[in-house]
Amino acid sequence: MEIYLVGGAVRDELLGRTVAERDWVVVGSSPEEMTELGYRQVGRDFPVFLHPETQEQYALARTERKTGPGHGGFVCHTGPDVTLEDDLERRDLTINAIARSADGQQIDPFDGSRDITDKVLRHVSDAFAEDPLRVFRVARFAAQLPGFSVAEETLALMADVAAGDELLTLSAERVWQELAKALAGPQPVRFFGVLRAANALDPWFVEFDGLEVPLPESLSGEVQRFAALGWLLTATEASRFCDRLKVPKTFARWIRNVATHGAVLANWKGRDPRVVFEALKAVGAFRPAQRTAVRSALFDVVGACSGVDLGPLDVALAGINARVKASTLPTDLSGAEVGEALDAERVQGIRAAQG
Repeated sequence: MEIYLVGGAVRDELLGRTVAERDWVVVGSSPEEMTELGYRQVGRDFPVFLHPETQEQYALARTERKTGPGHGGFVCHTGPDVTLEDDLERRDLTINAIARSADGQQIDPFDGSRDITDKVLRHVSDAFAEDPLRVFRVARFAAQLPGFSVAEETLALMADVAAGDELLTLSAERVWQELAKALAGPQPVRFFGVLRAANALDPWFVEFDGLEVPLPESLSGEVQRFAALGWLLTATEASRFCDRLKVPKTFARWIRNVATHGAVLANWKGRDPRVVFEALKAVGAFRPAQRTAVRSALFDVVGACSGVDLGPLDVALAGINARVKASTLPTDLSGAEVGEALDAERVQGIRAAQG
């Protein structure tokens, strides 16, 4: 049997990027032989094995045949007749269809290294259109690889997929994973730009159809960047978007906070202090466990999206939280009266800060 390093590891080495994980393709072997050599099979739909020492993934070379709708509608074939080129041909982009042998020889039947040099995201074959998830994978790679453009013929294939019903067959979890990876990339806004160019925002990202999606470069981390999307949405739209993609709770809470309360916080000096208080209370700005998160993360997002310096509000909130405590209230208050008195003091603190 022959073993080759493939996919993202080879691509990232050629790009000079840190290799996060290594995947291998095994040609001319069988599940029985892999098991005898100590590899542990983990693949459910096709034979994938974990190396007994490194735990890296080794997959038998395979071909795929489309048998049904969606990302999982394939039948895989493995066997000694499947060549390395057969395996590479089923991959999505030429930059991901490069292999390297144990002696360092590069196998690149689809000129992926040339596309790396030219910074082009290009599909390997027309089989690209058989897997709808690849529409979002291309958009994600555009976000992860600065300077790369999508080949016109690949964009046309993406548009063909989007024009049909295949995108609807994808699971929310898989679509969310691609968005989350894009948000972690250096240019996350390109995820939406590529989908817009392919007319592929509908149905998963329909709220952003017709909108420019600016994600301020000052924001770092997937949570803050995702929350910034809320600046473009109403509270209802943000909730609908999160429900559709089954967004994790932390991400959903932040984007809803921005969509619901961002405009009030950005314009806090000119708003009724009671309205500002309610917004701050809703996002947990007066709860000890959340004060730091609100001031360091939410204010950063709202400030970056609005262009407003929320430093004065940050200072005012810190002062209010330090000064307004139950221990400073009259001793004859009890029960709900304590909470009401605290809230009244906070409103007064906001009014004073507004000048």
